[in-house]
Amino acid sequence: MSLMPLAEHIGKARIVMLGEASHGTHDYYAIRAQITRMLIAEHGFSFVAVEGDWPDCDRVNQAVLGGGDTDAALHAFARWPTWMWANSEVAAFCRWLRHWNETRPRSARVGFHGLDVYSLWESLQVITDYVRAHEPDSLDAVWDAYRCFEPYHEDPQEYAMSTRLVPRSCETEVMRLLVQARQRETSFDVWQNANVVADAERYYRAMVQGGPDSWNIRDTHMMETIDRLLEHYGSKAKAVIWAHNTHVGDAGATDMAAAGMVNIGQLARERYGRENVVLVGFGSHRGTVIAAPRWGSPWQNMTVPPAQSGSLEDLLRFHLPARTLMVFPRHGQPRWLTETCRHRAIGVVYHPESEGRSNYVPTRLGQRYDAFVWCEQTTSVHPLHTQPAHGEWETYPSGV
Repeated sequence: MSLMPLAEHIGKARIVMLGEASHGTHDYYAIRAQITRMLIAEHGFSFVAVEGDWPDCDRVNQAVLGGGDTDAALHAFARWPTWMWANSEVAAFCRWLRHWNETRPRSARVGFHGLDVYSLWESLQVITDYVRAHEPDSLDAVWDAYRCFEPYHEDPQEYAMSTRLVPRSCETEVMRLLVQARQRETSFDVWQNANVVADAERYYRAMVQGGPDSWNIRDTHMMETIDRLLEHYGSKAKAVIWAHNTHVGDAGATDMAAAGMVNIGQLARERYGRENVVLVGFGSHRGTVIAAPRWGSPWQNMTVPPAQSGSLEDLLRFHLPARTLMVFPRHGQPRWLTETCRHRAIGVVYHPESEGRSNYVPTRLGQRYDAFVWCEQTTSVHPLHTQPAHGEWETYPSGV
């Protein structure tokens, strides 16, 4: 599969988002890593940002910059579903990235960062440790926030439910912490963790209310993290993003828009212009995948059945080679790219025996993505952990 058409299409784009149709498919991770190596080596991209927690990914970042063992940093991922990033495919890419960075000055090295919003307690702990060591006179705001969350035993679900039953939250304490972090001009890592705490507190409160708000808080946080990273790396910085298709593919070309939901693909196009953003989707017809039957349960190696009749994946298997990279024209697209078709999405929780409409997202392919990677048959990713960690609630559109 040649990457040349994609390389030519990227041009001067500042953001390339690489999706995946599941969180547990070897082929998506491997091809995404191949494309990313090309973007770094041939197009000078500055950092990789993934659908993972900032503190966990910061350990990986320190390792790829030359400060530790990348495999050990990935093994330290503890939040379920650990297999999303603690897997052999990501480990191989991070070893390559560390090797790439070793021969370059510190200012030219490529980072690895997390975009997600779940790490409320972990990020608060990072802030506490930093302030205690470097700015002990600023501890008041940190301790106020810490004491406010302490009764919930580091359980975001317990905190979220408490705010629904009693009109009392930690929002005031968190906002004070965020304002103080900004005023004190702390390190970029501490400032980012303060933003995670603020948005995580909002996310968990919104989640128990239902509706699109929690999803939108999460994806807006991820987009604002990309914004901050681009600013941090400098005016010529360029970003590679790894996330599920449901985050990467423009929400405006799916039924998410009618539900009042946005995602990072849509937000990036709106903020930076379509000519500066390239969105790449992924899909397959059948194979195997790592997923779980319910939240927090052990992962299983599951069979992905042949795609349903009439779906995008069912149609593509008749018309494309087994491995294909398609780049779509921006104008004058053929009818099959502009019509709505059902496009499969598999999340960390999956029930292949009852796969139905909930696993298929109505999609206008040529508007949702700029390019698409097709793998007719795929195999499972290779987890580093054999036991699951505690699960988090997660809000996803239908099927993810």
